[in-house]
Amino acid sequence: MSNSRLQGSGIRRRAEPSFQTPAKLGDMIREIMNQWISPQQVKFDSVVRLWSELLPEELRQHCRIMDISAGRLKVLVDSPSYMYDLQLRSSVILAELRRRCKQARIKSIKIALA
Repeated sequence: MSNSRLQGSGIRRRAEPSFQTPAKLGDMIREIMNQWISPQQVKFDSVVRLWSELLPEELRQHCRIMDISAGRLKVLVDSPSYMYDLQLRSSVILAELRRRCKQARIKSIKIALA
């Protein structure tokens, strides 16, 4: 069919696909790292370092930070006795985190049994 017959019949020609130059995966990952992960890592690295400083070695071996989001530090503990110990210390730890890591804006600590 010619173009004039296509127009009169209500049939549209399919648009030619436009191709963009494919992006390199390495470049995309580097961009994500620079824009998102690196700033978050810098922001929360001080929290992880202070956490290690505030907890006694034995307790630290049984606890691990799982997430920091929406102002909440989420911690997993591997036994109920260490969970209880961490709960007793959590108000002091939270006060120190707020005082020394203001940029992290931590408002609470959630402790869960692993």
